[in-house]
Amino acid sequence: MNSKADIVIVGSGVAGLFCALNLPERCRVVILTKDRLERSDSYLAQGGICVAQGESDYESFYEDTMRAGHYQNDPAAVSLMIESSRSVIEDLVSFGTDFARQGGNLLCTREGGHSRPRIVYHQDITGREVMTRLIARVKERSNIEIHEYETMVDLLVEQAECRGVISRGTDGRLRLWQADSTVLACGGVGGLFEFSTNYRHITGDAIAIALEHGIATERVDAVQMHPTTFYDPSSSRCLLISESVRGEGAHLLNERGERFTDELAPRDVVTAAIRAEMERTGTDHVYLAMQHLGEEVIRSHFPNIYESCRQRGIDVLTQPIPVVPAQHYLMGGIKVDLDSQTSMARLYAIGETSCNGVHGANRLASNSLLESLVFARRAARRIGASHRTQIEKRGSGSLALPDFEKYQEDSLMERYHRTVREKMGEQLHAI
Repeated sequence: MNSKADIVIVGSGVAGLFCALNLPERCRVVILTKDRLERSDSYLAQGGICVAQGESDYESFYEDTMRAGHYQNDPAAVSLMIESSRSVIEDLVSFGTDFARQGGNLLCTREGGHSRPRIVYHQDITGREVMTRLIARVKERSNIEIHEYETMVDLLVEQAECRGVISRGTDGRLRLWQADSTVLACGGVGGLFEFSTNYRHITGDAIAIALEHGIATERVDAVQMHPTTFYDPSSSRCLLISESVRGEGAHLLNERGERFTDELAPRDVVTAAIRAEMERTGTDHVYLAMQHLGEEVIRSHFPNIYESCRQRGIDVLTQPIPVVPAQHYLMGGIKVDLDSQTSMARLYAIGETSCNGVHGANRLASNSLLESLVFARRAARRIGASHRTQIEKRGSGSLALPDFEKYQEDSLMERYHRTVREKMGEQLHAI
């Protein structure tokens, strides 16, 4: 099967959907997703989205982000993200996103590494709320097609330019998707780890394919652990206990019920403290106590965490939660500029697949959705502005067909996964 579109987007998380919605409606857009439309890591996001609290908050927001990233962030990317934060939240509200409010004003919570509350949220299922609204808006657009259960197996490349992608469906059939511009929004690498908060099918495919084509990547070994996931050795998909629980005042305790660290420190600091305490005490987990927050706060702000823990035998109103760090996020990825353009012409990367330098060596809590939104919109605007020029330059001849046999090999995806594992090195075995 051979299909043509103006833009192909691979991935259906918040970055991919927001990009599609910001593209000109005159463009035919195809969204390919490896699983069901809703099964992206964006959908699992609990805490919220950072937004600058006026001009007076710029310097502290900037400093919090840089400090969390060990000052290895790209200053221009950080500034751009902060300056754009208010407008992307306004966009989400216009799409129907129901953020928590009081007296008509957006409520903000605080999380680890932040010097003040600046995170808008919807209960403890912010990702689900945002994704539900974006999916509804995407389905309303007549210019956007969605194809589920299509796994990208390669890029279509002609004269060093990306001209689309090749995908394989669950029926084993290969499909060619020719496009003037291609956007990779495939998520991170959590599926390659034994214990992760990510879906199992999120396995760094786009990064592996980029490496195969010599496309520039950066910080692929910069893996972030989330300090607090529900300790359940029988499950490899870890239930995340949101950073905002600690932001609201929950305490980390050892087996003797003693606090042992600053719960509002950046994630890498808290993770290191938990590991050190586990080693010191010879235990395989620590505890997160939130019962002192009170039933009203827990049931109103954290209903999903309350119910998920209850299903696992823990009543958070009376019992501390057993927690342990697990793989959560990739700060690195396919290297892009401030418009999300990769080193290959006509190819863009956004969201966790990309690396624009915002996060540095360690991501600040709740900057992930913000970064995805800001740079997905910038990619869409860049593509929209260049679309007519690309049409004028479009070759009249058809693309040379690739060797289909190599994409039918069962070992293809295993090779891609091995490529990313080798690039991550020791980080794959960090916990």
